[in-house]
Amino acid sequence: MKTIIWINDTKLEALHFKAELMENSNVHSNKRKISFDFKVTSEDYHDIVVLLYQLNFRIRIPAQEWDFNASIIDYLTSITDLYKPNQVADYHLELLEQD
Repeated sequence: MKTIIWINDTKLEALHFKAELMENSNVHSNKRKISFDFKVTSEDYHDIVVLLYQLNFRIRIPAQEWDFNASIIDYLTSITDLYKPNQVADYHLELLEQD
């Protein structure tokens, strides 16, 4: 099942979406941690890399009615150089809600 996730103004079709609450005992609050996979084509590679280098994002997940700020805590990709035409990479992204 795909989940639509907006990172800033970029719409992604997320696979294997997972959400959890991370307890922060220092400030007695919980923050959302989300993780998901998505596909990146060689045609979209540059735009996605520029987006992810921003590190801090506005996240909107319409199905959950969530809208929050987050930053990257981890990401993985199956291909690090998608400049060859017609390639598709698998990306895994983990984001943590920020104040």
